[in-house]
Amino acid sequence: MARSRTRRKPMSEINMVPFIDIMMVMLVAFMVSAPMLTQGVKVELPKATSKPMPLPDDAKTLIISVQSDGKFFIDLGGNQESAKGMEAISEKVGKVLSASPETRVLIKGDRKVDYGSVVELMARLQGVGVNDVGLITDPALLNEGTKR
Repeated sequence: MARSRTRRKPMSEINMVPFIDIMMVMLVAFMVSAPMLTQGVKVELPKATSKPMPLPDDAKTLIISVQSDGKFFIDLGGNQESAKGMEAISEKVGKVLSASPETRVLIKGDRKVDYGSVVELMARLQGVGVNDVGLITDPALLNEGTKR
């Protein structure tokens, strides 16, 4: 029985096709999941025309979301915490501002939330040392609202 003695030649190239396949799959996965990575609590923002508040690129922002049912959420640098009471929110904001006084505080209130709740929140924030509070609105929907 004759045994063939053919030797394989060593590969001098790396087969890149499997790597390219994996990269394409990862690209598609990121493209599909990127829109789902919205930050903060979903609220229906009020529509308003106003000039956007200029923020430096490296500014730290602390976003307090108020849902239509009156629940408060705090979002600091992408870390969103569960619903908190107004007292806990003001205490947390006070701690954040004492550690980082240049942090900007923004309120993202739902359009159906009670006006008194937002004013009370602003008063409590002022009590813990917040001098300027920004209100987040949705200018993109303004044109749709005026067409009705």
